[in-house]
Amino acid sequence: MNQENINLTVLGLEISFKPGADMERVQRAVRLMEERFADQKLRSHGGQSKDILLTFLALGLADDLLQSKIKLDDVQNRITSLLSKIEESV
Repeated sequence: MNQENINLTVLGLEISFKPGADMERVQRAVRLMEERFADQKLRSHGGQSKDILLTFLALGLADDLLQSKIKLDDVQNRITSLLSKIEESV
């Protein structure tokens, strides 16, 4: 199955990637990023660079990753606890 790349413009940059993502979700993400960039640009009176936005977004992603890891660790601990209880009752 030969699928062509999807081209997308984000903040004036052309991005090409292989299909597979939900395009509606990708479009929502693009709109969110462009809205945040515009908000930051207004707050900084036009002095906001794309590098600063990318750093801001990277920090947001890092925070999301850390929060996901905390949740995963909690789920794994609960599973381990439940398995112990099951083994004790057998």
